[in-house]
Amino acid sequence: MITYPDSYYAASANKTVTYPQLEESVHCDVCVVGGGYSGLSTAIALQEKGYQVTLLEGANIGFGASGRNGGQLVNSFSRDLDHIDKHYGLDTARAMGSMAFEGADCIRDLIKRYNIDCDYKQGGFFAAFTDKQMKGLEQKQALWQRYGNKKLTMISKSEVKDIVDTNAYVGGLVDQHCGHIHPLKLALGEAAALCSIGGQIFEQSKVINIEEIVDQGVNNEVVVKTDKGCVTAKTLVLAGNAYMGNLEPKLARKSMPCGTQIVTTEILPEALAKSLIPSQYCVEDVNYKLDYYRVTADNRLLFGGGVTYGGGDPTSIKRFLKPHMDKIFPAMKDYKIDYAWGGDFLLTLSRLPQLGRIGSNIYYAQGYSGHGVNTSHLAGRLLAETIHGEHSRFDVFASLPHYNFPGGRLMRVPAVIMGAWYYGLRDKLGF
Repeated sequence: MITYPDSYYAASANKTVTYPQLEESVHCDVCVVGGGYSGLSTAIALQEKGYQVTLLEGANIGFGASGRNGGQLVNSFSRDLDHIDKHYGLDTARAMGSMAFEGADCIRDLIKRYNIDCDYKQGGFFAAFTDKQMKGLEQKQALWQRYGNKKLTMISKSEVKDIVDTNAYVGGLVDQHCGHIHPLKLALGEAAALCSIGGQIFEQSKVINIEEIVDQGVNNEVVVKTDKGCVTAKTLVLAGNAYMGNLEPKLARKSMPCGTQIVTTEILPEALAKSLIPSQYCVEDVNYKLDYYRVTADNRLLFGGGVTYGGGDPTSIKRFLKPHMDKIFPAMKDYKIDYAWGGDFLLTLSRLPQLGRIGSNIYYAQGYSGHGVNTSHLAGRLLAETIHGEHSRFDVFASLPHYNFPGGRLMRVPAVIMGAWYYGLRDKLGF
């Protein structure tokens, strides 16, 4: 049995429902592979539209990035709308811009409609170390306002301590359209929501083979096999992201798993916890290799950062992240780390999400490149729309080029590491 990593989220989620392993043959309208946000949000949206959905998860619900991430609802995409305009054209930028802030609304809508308890808090802060980064945030504010996000406020250096109690920053940008959650509680709540409306979930049911049955283009089906059972469906959705492995080689060539790490302190005195981030926002800096953090519902400081290309974790996550945390909050030097864990997200060469179709009835969503909490929920909505026959919004993403990594698996890691080294050096030198 594959179990959750020893994370703060797993320890505090209080998972009480275990879904069965698939040990039979099941027929349904749509089979979804992957029990993270992409799969769950797709499954809920389709079940709500009247489809019978079966979801297969190789481990437990939220085992992957959806149950391990920083819990921050960051808007837009890993490549922002000005980059999209420059490289893909104004029409594409406008179309993607109309959806750039929808993911957070999808999450809030699910929380409200299904009464999901996931420690939701509103508001986030982008923190700048330099005047140049401040100018970049001013440009981000203008860009996002142009595309409809009016909940943005620039913060001067004198105002920073109203947001976060540190001397590290020269200012920043508040986004009231974002927020933060307990990610595993959200995933488990979404799973419960799916079952409450008639969807099926099977855990510990890793998919080992996919077979397309083609009947002269009419009534095509897909047979999805696990070790002990199979699902026959009219439509298949692949939503395993960084944890799908080589199940579909065409997708594996277009992406690369990358690790990121998080630590969580012991429970802090309430007064200290509230003083660290008086605003109760989530915070992230704007370095290329950024740090992100927030205070949890039970008054711990949760702090994440770093990237390991190709996936996996450094030898000691605590030793890697503790100096970063202590630099922002010197008072944390005297408090111990209770939990340290890592997990993989999926990077694309363009750093834009990949949504598409293989053949006539296999759909996929992957590669959110570090912006997965919001974008995965948008992707779920778009997948459900296109399967239901409403293609226009899905096609905006499907029409983007989905590049293979040059040199295949052998070269993709060192090539990306060299690029990351360059941008990390720029961060250190303040360029």
